[in-house]
Amino acid sequence: MFGSLSSRISALGTIVVVAQIVLAGFLVDASLEVRASFSWVTHSGEVIETTSQALTDLEEAESGQRGFIITRNASFVETFEDCLSGAQRNLAEVVDLTADNRVQHELAREIRYLAGQRIEGLRETLALAKSGKFDEAELLIAGGRGQRLMSALADRTRLFLAEERALQEGRIGAAASRLGWVRHLTLAGVAIIVLLVVLVSWLIIRDIRRPLEVIQGAMAQLGQGSEGERITGSMGSREFAALAQGYNVMADHLDAARADQLRSEGELQTANGELRRQGDALLARSAVIELLGGMAHRMQAARTDEELAEIIRVFVPRVLPGFAGALYAHNNSRNLLVPVASWGMEVEADGFAPDCCWALRRGQSHFVAEPGCDIVCGHVHDRDCVYHCEPLLASGEVIGVLYLNGRVEGDDRFQLTVLAENIASALVNHRLQRDLREQTIRDPLTSLFNRRYMEETLELEIARAARSGTPLTVVMCDVDHFKRFNDEFGHDAGDAVLQAVAGVMRSRFRSSDVVCRFGGEEFTILAPGTAAAAMLQRVEFVRDAVARLNATHQGQRLGSTTMSFGIATWEGCMPRDGAALVKAADAALYRAKREGRNRTIVHQANG
Repeated sequence: MFGSLSSRISALGTIVVVAQIVLAGFLVDASLEVRASFSWVTHSGEVIETTSQALTDLEEAESGQRGFIITRNASFVETFEDCLSGAQRNLAEVVDLTADNRVQHELAREIRYLAGQRIEGLRETLALAKSGKFDEAELLIAGGRGQRLMSALADRTRLFLAEERALQEGRIGAAASRLGWVRHLTLAGVAIIVLLVVLVSWLIIRDIRRPLEVIQGAMAQLGQGSEGERITGSMGSREFAALAQGYNVMADHLDAARADQLRSEGELQTANGELRRQGDALLARSAVIELLGGMAHRMQAARTDEELAEIIRVFVPRVLPGFAGALYAHNNSRNLLVPVASWGMEVEADGFAPDCCWALRRGQSHFVAEPGCDIVCGHVHDRDCVYHCEPLLASGEVIGVLYLNGRVEGDDRFQLTVLAENIASALVNHRLQRDLREQTIRDPLTSLFNRRYMEETLELEIARAARSGTPLTVVMCDVDHFKRFNDEFGHDAGDAVLQAVAGVMRSRFRSSDVVCRFGGEEFTILAPGTAAAAMLQRVEFVRDAVARLNATHQGQRLGSTTMSFGIATWEGCMPRDGAALVKAADAALYRAKREGRNRTIVHQANG
């Protein structure tokens, strides 16, 4: 039965195939188990991610609601309902996902219930605020029910996520264990198959030694470069005869294959070089993205224009080395692009109009790669300059423009695109922060600083005066007979008088003086570094200017306006909270009122 080489080889093949089939069966079964384990790991990850997103949406809705109640700015609640709907949707999905686990399912349902209670409270409070009942809304928040609900929700969520992560880790461990078992099974199966092959091969080696030596000799000659070497004579078996014939055919084709091999080697080297180049480019992009991430974090944390400019000057030359340039930001009030920062070049401080830049006109990159090959922007004075202008836009609005000297090409284009997106986002965020800060410290009617800002600044200035020993003077003043304007001409006329008086004080007091609207027709001026005597001259100048003021409203003259002033200087014996200093200035103002108004009284410590 095994007298021929073919039958022996067939037997070997059958044994090996059967062993492989058995091994494959075990491996397929193990792989299915591993796949199931990883499916459960993915399931746990989905539960964790969905739960976290739901909590994030709920917190974002709560933050927007409180921002609206505090600032009365409706933009804080534009996404309020979307966040609540997203939280409810995600929590419902979590409940469905945990249906297979009774404990987690009950926790998920409890979390959804608590979230529903909190969502009802958020909507109730927001409804009060939207109807103008801000005090009631703030009292509802101060009651603490929402905080207790959120605390309970956070506790349940932490417990839920901890349990889900524990399940995930357990499932990962099970998958790893199954993978180890598969590895051991594979090693053992391969070892058995190798032993079978060696055993059967040893049995047939006697019948293949001589023809094998002949074939090996021919192959050795071929390996040494003897391309004409061929096998002749009897091989003793049909199999080796066919093998010899195949060798001869192979030798015939080998010559042609060598030429193809040389060509393939050249193509492989070319592909390998391209792969290395792409790998290097990917590493470079990764480094640039990491650098841009650090730059973005710093820009988002910048509080002043100077800090933002310094970050730009430090990071942009690192992202785009070898390029001098400048960043221009759009000034809405002047409709000009004004320089924010520059590196490697000098820029004009006056800036330029948006129409001067072709990148802003077209809403896309504009560059001159060679002198004379394209239109030169009006803000570029060197007509032979090679440069690149990248517009910074947000929602169709002009934010600024990034100007670079030189030709931007290759990977630099990718870096420039990501850099422009980061800078545009930072400029928008910086502008929003500055506007929000102005809204919180300015009186909307007079554009003067409000009382809250005055009280905060007064404490800081008192502390500074106490340390340095420099004087600090406070002026309290109000418009004489202000009620007359409201009674005779209406409250709009009264507002016009307050705006006119505020304009006089803004223009007459120094830039270092802090002019605030204390409330109603009362105003407060903080004068750091100024004694009462010097402040008296300045106040008299302002009082005279107000007396000569002739305010009008809707074309109607409102009559003469006068003001009374009370001045007090901080003394070391006074408390540092500023209340005593304001009270002293207010007492001087009251005395000025009693003595006939339209005058200035300086508070005397002994009187």
